[in-house]
Amino acid sequence: MLFDYRRIDPSFIQQSVDQAIAFGDKTIADLVSSSGPRTWSDTMLGLERVARRMAEMNGEALFPAEVAIEEDVRNVARAQQERVGKWQVELAFRDDLYAAFKAFAGGDEAAALHDEAKRLVDFWARDFRDAGHELEPAARAELKRLSERMVELSVRFSTNLAEYQDALVVTREDLIGLPDSYIDRLKPGDQPGTYRVTMDYPDVIPFRENSPRRDLRHQLTLKFNNRAVTLNRPILEEALEIRHRIAQLFGVPSWAHHRMKDKMAHNPETVARFYAGLIPALQSKAAEEIAVMSRLLEHDTGDGTAQAWDRDYYHTQQLKTDYGVDPMEVANYFPLGLVVDGMFSLTGEVFGLRYVSVDQANAWHPDVTMYRIHDASTDELLAYFYADLFPREGKFSHAAAFSLVPAFVNEDGTRTVPVSAIVANFTKPTADSPSLLQHDEVLTLFHEFGHILHMSLSKARFTRFSAANTEWDFVEAPSQIMEHWCWKTEVLGRFASHHQTGEPIPAALVERLVAARDLDQAVFKMRQVAYGQLDLRLHAPGEHRDLDEILTSTEQLTGFPVPEGTFYPANFGHLLGGYDAGYYGYLWAEVFGDDMFSRFEAEGVTNPAVGGDYRRKVLEPNGSKDAFELLRDFLKREPSNAAFLRKLGIDA
Repeated sequence: MLFDYRRIDPSFIQQSVDQAIAFGDKTIADLVSSSGPRTWSDTMLGLERVARRMAEMNGEALFPAEVAIEEDVRNVARAQQERVGKWQVELAFRDDLYAAFKAFAGGDEAAALHDEAKRLVDFWARDFRDAGHELEPAARAELKRLSERMVELSVRFSTNLAEYQDALVVTREDLIGLPDSYIDRLKPGDQPGTYRVTMDYPDVIPFRENSPRRDLRHQLTLKFNNRAVTLNRPILEEALEIRHRIAQLFGVPSWAHHRMKDKMAHNPETVARFYAGLIPALQSKAAEEIAVMSRLLEHDTGDGTAQAWDRDYYHTQQLKTDYGVDPMEVANYFPLGLVVDGMFSLTGEVFGLRYVSVDQANAWHPDVTMYRIHDASTDELLAYFYADLFPREGKFSHAAAFSLVPAFVNEDGTRTVPVSAIVANFTKPTADSPSLLQHDEVLTLFHEFGHILHMSLSKARFTRFSAANTEWDFVEAPSQIMEHWCWKTEVLGRFASHHQTGEPIPAALVERLVAARDLDQAVFKMRQVAYGQLDLRLHAPGEHRDLDEILTSTEQLTGFPVPEGTFYPANFGHLLGGYDAGYYGYLWAEVFGDDMFSRFEAEGVTNPAVGGDYRRKVLEPNGSKDAFELLRDFLKREPSNAAFLRKLGIDA
């Protein structure tokens, strides 16, 4: 099912949501009014039909909130996100629907179910339990009110971040150390001869990596860390209070306990042990890495205390001097078109796929491209996906993959072809240069494409288990594994070529790039640990949290002081975007991504037999089985953290 996004306007979005909700209301009304013994057809099938219709509407009418050019379209879509979210809260709280479901779940037909059908019943039972159907009426009423309020806060938080505008205004002289290709892409300032370094990643990251102007790196860091802080800090504070109260209603110690019960980790104590096994060794190694940065800083400035705004710059300087790797120079060998072609070639070979560009994308912006994914052996159409890769005002500001139409098996046995989208913010092409990706951006593209493959290759029967709907602390594993191919000399050498001369990337440069992979690895991993620990501390037992103290104490894990006067949690979108008490999942899932890739390393990094196994045993089942079951099936053994620790230079 493909939408024509060119015709989407505020009235279309309103109409689409109206129709979807009307369909849902009618279907649920028919479901609860059915008489006689409850059956799969009059109970679970109705719930599945509603889930499918709402998922399709999400891709058509709500997704534009993240990408639409027109501000009024984004605003209406966000308002409808809130409306739909509250409608879905109401659905789970309905007593008549719960009674109908409970009657079916307790019957003989439900008892005879197995595999994915049984899993669907179990998951709906969990949903109703989380909606408080086992609580007293007063507690349920409070839970419903709080859940609806959380929908409002989440939409407002993301809107504030997406619409926030700020910039560091500089002169040409201030841009020493930055290449002309970067400067030419900057937007002009209000005064003649000035430039705006915006809060977009293609502006911020190269500046922090390459500008020798420490004062300006400092100013940019302060601005970047304080995005939307005035509007979003109160929202975050209220959200934390609400989550703690919900945990109290369920009689558990904290929101982290409530959220983790259905994840691989199951509880925050397990996550604490996971971190405890990593932090001491990582901190020791990070201290050594920061000491090197501090010595370089002292040589340059006389100040021997490295700050957060020095980290990226001195990391880049070491890449240049110690490894002969200049990230901006390396980017000349990674024009976006060649990287995409290389990614398609690699995944086509390894996973048995074929990609076809779609000329008439009918997308929401002229820059957006669209592709079909086919099975290479049967030519079966498996999926469509969009690629929206360049920054623009009001657009989602980071990088993510979105499901627009999930894969599922229709009632006639056919499979609905899924549709998804990568939304990212890479460097835009100019009249003189294509979009050139730094190697970190190549990693990001491969990472997000891992999500696209997960969504595209799903053979789950039900919507609930498609579109990468696995345990939330496993969902990043199929994207983490993709990054490994970006560090393989034989893979990069296949597609990386200079955008001007066409010369392949020198083998020696690839070898130096790969050799530099471990540079400051502990520093960057401790950055991830700090994010995860902040998230856990915010959602730990106890009331009246001191957010500034939590920020300060968790930032100490990085080895750098907190930039004074900043509060980055106000623009940490994950906290209200689904990763609350779950950000640990990135590092947790990396363990399993590394473990899965260890099989490729043992049997061939481009081995189609291993790739076929991975496709069939991990990607295609999607969420229809527990993640540990998928891992055991693919690995042919129990999962292990040995590959992850080995990569970090830690003795398992």
